[in-house]
Formats: sequence, structure tokens, C-alpha cells
Amino acid sequence: MKVLIVDDEPSILLSLEFLMKKEGYRVFIARDGDEAFDIIRQEVPDLLILDVMMARVDGYEVCRFVKQSPDYQHCKVIFLSAKSKEKDIQKGLDLGANLYIPKPFSTRELIAKVNELNILPKI
Repeated sequence: MKVLIVDDEPSILLSLEFLMKKEGYRVFIARDGDEAFDIIRQEVPDLLILDVMMARVDGYEVCRFVKQSPDYQHCKVIFLSAKSKEKDIQKGLDLGANLYIPKPFSTRELIAKVNELNILPKI
């Protein structure tokens, strides 16, 4: 399974990349939404782990692009964000995200959720 991690915080990128590789996933990283678009088009990941607040293109826009495109709408989306108000979470879910996990988050919980999503069949 291919996982794309999109976050502008280097420490989060490094730790999530390490965790996902340890679980056996093929991992790609992007530091912003623009970079994410390029990787999505080239690699067609099975799962995106998105931050919401990033320069230029935010996580909501990346999720909207993925879920509205027939080529990518099978991709699962998990938001990991410091934006944890109910309206922020609802916006992410309304855009088609499978999960919205507020920061700070438990890495153990995240891995469990990713593994659960991996079991779900592609639409």
C-alpha cells in the first residue's frame, strides 16, 4: 500500500515516514499541497495523511481534488490537524475524509486506524 504524508512540519514528516515504513507501507512525503498534487498524479497513493494548515494549498483542497477526481477518489484520506474545532472536523469529513484525528495524536492509534483502513476494499 502506498501512503502519502503531507505536512509542513519536518518532525512530523520524519516520524510518520518512519512509522509507516516500519509497518511495511511504501511512503511518499510532501511538504505542501502543490507537492502533494504532483505525487498523487505520479504515484496514485492508496492513503493520504493530510495536515490542514499549509502554505499555498491546504489539506482541504488536496482532499477535495482527490475525492472529486475519478482517478483518485478510491484513495483513503486521514486528516491530522491542530484545527480541532467541530466545524473543522466536519468540513474534513464532508469533503470525503475517512478520518479526522486532532493533533497532538497517538502514533499507536494512528497506526491502528491506518491498518483498519487498509482492510477496507477499494470502492
